[in-house]
Amino acid sequence: MASLLATDVLYSLASGPRVRKNLPASQLMEIAIKRGEARLAANGALVAITGTRTGRSPKDKFTVDDEITHSVVDWGRVNQPFSPEKFEALLERVTDHLHDRDLFVQDLYCGADPAYRLPIRVVTEYAWHSLFVRQLFVRPDAAHLPTHAPEFTVIAAPEFEAVPERDGIRSEAFIIADFSRRIVLIGGTKYAGEMKKSIFGVMNFIVPKRDVLPMHCSANVGADGVTALFFGLSGTGKTTLSADPARRLIGDDEHGWSPAGVFNFEGGCYAKCIDLTEEKEPQIFRAIRFGSVLENVILDAEGCPDYFNISLTENTRAAYPVDFIENAVIPGIGGHPRNVMFLAADAFGVLPPISRLTPEQAMYHFLSGYTAKLAGTEAGMGKDPAPEFSACFGKPFLPLAPRVYAEMLGKRLKQHNAACWLVNTGWSGGKFGIGKRMSLKITRALVNAALDGRLEKFEFVTEPAFGLSIPVSCPDVPAEILNPRNAWADKAAYDKTVAELAAKFEENFKQFDAPESVKAAGPRTR
Repeated sequence: MASLLATDVLYSLASGPRVRKNLPASQLMEIAIKRGEARLAANGALVAITGTRTGRSPKDKFTVDDEITHSVVDWGRVNQPFSPEKFEALLERVTDHLHDRDLFVQDLYCGADPAYRLPIRVVTEYAWHSLFVRQLFVRPDAAHLPTHAPEFTVIAAPEFEAVPERDGIRSEAFIIADFSRRIVLIGGTKYAGEMKKSIFGVMNFIVPKRDVLPMHCSANVGADGVTALFFGLSGTGKTTLSADPARRLIGDDEHGWSPAGVFNFEGGCYAKCIDLTEEKEPQIFRAIRFGSVLENVILDAEGCPDYFNISLTENTRAAYPVDFIENAVIPGIGGHPRNVMFLAADAFGVLPPISRLTPEQAMYHFLSGYTAKLAGTEAGMGKDPAPEFSACFGKPFLPLAPRVYAEMLGKRLKQHNAACWLVNTGWSGGKFGIGKRMSLKITRALVNAALDGRLEKFEFVTEPAFGLSIPVSCPDVPAEILNPRNAWADKAAYDKTVAELAAKFEENFKQFDAPESVKAAGPRTR
């Protein structure tokens, strides 16, 4: 009954006179503007406002608990179970809601590598949502479109609001993945990032079975043709550092590492826009043009995006095809990486600007997935920064236990002799409010020196707090900032702060069933 219903639903939503399939960007932009869904900015981008939800809604995300998922999903606060019966009832209500509405369908791929890509279909009731997914996923060429057979379908119904008491969920919004019906059902939220991230979650469930490590990371290629990976949570510089004019971009957010190499899950980029300038981030700034989508960006009186206006949210975003970035790698496929970067925006100011990790330290910091939240960015936060730990730098998107992904990464690093680095893109000389944010110029100098092998030629020493191996010098970088303790004027305050953060690391790591050698690779608090 359930599979029959799902088949009927998908057929009805992808056909009929009010369904428009695979419209190009120009038509979707025209329709979105005519329908009042969005505005056109002076730079040609389409600007949409997402209302009260300006980011993901992790507490409203569920996975259907059935014979496929029950014994393998890492159930808990991130992966909340949802019954098949409740999903079937909700799917029927959403279908009734969409029945008499104009719908937009895009047939796409998740995955640039044909050997591992997932054919998907996205059904939306907003034209701008259809443009968003068209620009962010891999678009089939005209020759392959007639034979495209979707293996997973996303249904996005932002105008449908759930009734918690009736539907068995927490609020009016929901993001539910059903791996038996192969459907992601989204409602009650206009935030387009839910469509993108829900398919990332699907890939995190299915591709490990094919010996592919799914990664929340960006990737680029140097002039030598060698790939580098950049892991990091939102705000750590993952998109910014990978969009380097001196290197070719594979992708800015989601990748797979297969036995053949690295490939982009997507065909586009989803960049944060806060404080964006052409001087600081020229490639991203220039990519925002006709065909791009801006979310929650305020336009000035002349219709120009004001990237410094965060009156709606700090999470302002731009979505655009990856080929809008100059010299991007098309298709988004690269070889095995020689260097892997873990990015942490340490607002406590105690992590070194760059550290070379041992294999055990790499596993420790990958499982930890550390960055810091700043005071005032979330309701209820005090004046001090707060540590944020997200396993594998992507806990909200991991259906399986973190150790599954960590073990795969360890295997890949060992197989291909890849170096692993921890990079602090946060504060130096003091915590947030006292020290200074690491300049992009300095971070780029450190990263580039690591990528091209120059950094390895300098002496390294071990700093005592975290046991990290740090260089004593690097071209174009002041030597005094390389050891974080030296950069603090108040050494006693540094010692106190580093001990506090180290204790947070240790407390967080207690949840992992890791080998003793990995546990011992953490900070040295005793």
